[in-house]
Amino acid sequence: MARMPSAERRRQLVEAAIRAMTRDGVARTTTRSISAEAGVSLSVFHYCFDSKQTLLEAAIETIIGDYVARVMQAAVEPKATLRDTVRVALQSYWDDVVAHPGEHMLTYDLTQYALREPGFEHLARAQYRQYVASATALIGQVCAARGIEPRLPVEVIAQSLAAIIDGLTLQFLVLGDEQAAASQLDITADQMVSLIEG
Repeated sequence: MARMPSAERRRQLVEAAIRAMTRDGVARTTTRSISAEAGVSLSVFHYCFDSKQTLLEAAIETIIGDYVARVMQAAVEPKATLRDTVRVALQSYWDDVVAHPGEHMLTYDLTQYALREPGFEHLARAQYRQYVASATALIGQVCAARGIEPRLPVEVIAQSLAAIIDGLTLQFLVLGDEQAAASQLDITADQMVSLIEG
């Protein structure tokens, strides 16, 4: 097995864990199966991660971080209207849901696993804090680019956006209705503009 930097090896293991958990579910995925998926020994896993718990933290951060980066990039057009910018950002997220439904389903599985497994509850709280922090950063970026002072605190708007997106994502994963999802994204964009501008 070729030596690689530990950060790269960690990324390899996280990607393997995401694939394995998406396919098999969080509860059925073990450190041994993750190691096998990554093509490394169990000792390599334990060199990179203290436990399955620390790997789950890294997996949550990776999944959220990857789509948040795409959404933030989509929201940088300063000449677009606020509503158009919000709608483009929402669509960027939604494109990821449609392209990677298994990973988004995995986020719900991770939440439920963390809430049921003693000692893992903090992972679910951290996951949802990350959702709100990401939405806060996005809304702050959009407002700052336009010189807008939101009528409500940005974090309050972000909490609303995170809750709405969470519900819409789950609804789409269950029902698979793309037309209804597109309509809900339009409504969500209008709601966000209303919360920001009044």
